[in-house]
Amino acid sequence: MSNKIKKGIEVVVIAGDHKGKKGKILHVNREKNRVLVESVNMIKKHEKKSQDNPQGSIIERESSIHISNVKPAELAKK
Repeated sequence: MSNKIKKGIEVVVIAGDHKGKKGKILHVNREKNRVLVESVNMIKKHEKKSQDNPQGSIIERESSIHISNVKPAELAKK
């Protein structure tokens, strides 16, 4: 596993459905080898009705992707 992948750096997705997209890393989970990349792999999440959200809603948020599917942006240019 690469030590070059850290929170806050710009990365490019090199494999999968979102190949070619760029974004910043929001979270790195080293135990599961997953990363959360800003605006990549968006999923829809249903929220239950609550006191804060009386109607309930559908929100879009990022889902994690495998760390091997991303590459630092400065290395991708070469």
